[in-house]
Amino acid sequence: MKMLHCPLNGPRNISEFTYGGEVREMPDPNHCSDREWADYVFYHDNAIGVVREWWLHSPSGYWFIAERHTATDEILKTYDSSELFKERVEFKPPAQESAS
Repeated sequence: MKMLHCPLNGPRNISEFTYGGEVREMPDPNHCSDREWADYVFYHDNAIGVVREWWLHSPSGYWFIAERHTATDEILKTYDSSELFKERVEFKPPAQESAS
């Protein structure tokens, strides 16, 4: 059985987790082009080596970061996202077109 250490819940079976993608710098969602946003959401480096990744502990809804070696699949470290991110990103709703 493969185990993953959740920073909030401790060691848990890997089946309780959902992979959320690589941790990457996000473009400003309120000022980037559709292409820039699509590149951020859908394209990844897929590099061999140690990669920071988002993981979700599904039963608790807790998102955290894991550092994993992509060739060996070894999880080297897990930690709360507040260690990397100090502020929350707010998304503005799209502007409504006024009816004339």
